[in-house]
Amino acid sequence: MNISYTMPLTNAWGRMKKALFQPFDLNKWLRVGFTAFLAGLVDCSGGGNSNDRDFGKHTEWDEFFRFPQTAWDWLTSHPVWFNLIILGVILFIAIITVCIWLSARGKFMFLHNVARDTMDISKPWHEYRREGHSLFIWMFFFSWIAVAGAIGLMVYFFFKAKGMYYGDLPPIMIFWQVAGMILMFLGYMVVVGYISLFLNDFVVPMMYRDRVGVFSGWTRFLALFFRHPLAFIGYGLFVLGLWIVAVFAILFFALFTCCIGLLLLVIPYIGSVVLLPVTYTFRALSLEFLAQFGDDYKVFPNPEPLTVNETVS
Repeated sequence: MNISYTMPLTNAWGRMKKALFQPFDLNKWLRVGFTAFLAGLVDCSGGGNSNDRDFGKHTEWDEFFRFPQTAWDWLTSHPVWFNLIILGVILFIAIITVCIWLSARGKFMFLHNVARDTMDISKPWHEYRREGHSLFIWMFFFSWIAVAGAIGLMVYFFFKAKGMYYGDLPPIMIFWQVAGMILMFLGYMVVVGYISLFLNDFVVPMMYRDRVGVFSGWTRFLALFFRHPLAFIGYGLFVLGLWIVAVFAILFFALFTCCIGLLLLVIPYIGSVVLLPVTYTFRALSLEFLAQFGDDYKVFPNPEPLTVNETVS
């Protein structure tokens, strides 16, 4: 099976132009942009001599490594602030949870509008409620597990660096340990990034197409992934390259408009409307790429057959 990356991009670009510019409809931009806003709500990431320490040259580093204990001592001696911080953390978790729920529902709304070339809001919100709730539960646990994993890595790196700082290690050993920590962090980010990409670009479309829950969606995708692993890994690299190009194009747009465009982009909903051609193309790209694996993975409806009059003309 020959898998192409450029053909799905060309088809996705054509679908975007037809949907958003032929003709241009501001009402459609505002409505579809709202679903795109909801969908992306949470996607919204030389050695020296060790004796130098005796001369107070590394006082800042000593304070840095003592910071956790210093912070804990301060919090326990200021119970009011301690309770306010706990309350703030709880409120933050509640807000993030609501955003994850809205994003899970919004992904199906945006996907529906791209797949059907419509501008529905209420219909997909209600029609794909069951799938949205299933996706929300998975996203909720995955998001916090990913955050906990990142925090765990940071804590490990902190104590690892502390051990290197006070351990009087040779520079070459410090270099390799730092390199190992960097590779570990990059590996973690790659794994989390690919899981998030596969969920949004392939699992959600399979859930949408077959009206199944998130675990069934993952099962169907993984069965396909293990038959074509290199194709999907290459897709991730291809999408990364496209996003790099898109970011440079957005920065150029911001500079060309004397940063007025940048001000529009930082306004959440307005930014989603302005960037709708980009997000629409990427959403359609994953569907076009998935369709290459057979009719069982096609999300776009088949074109309606021509009538007799249309055939004669």
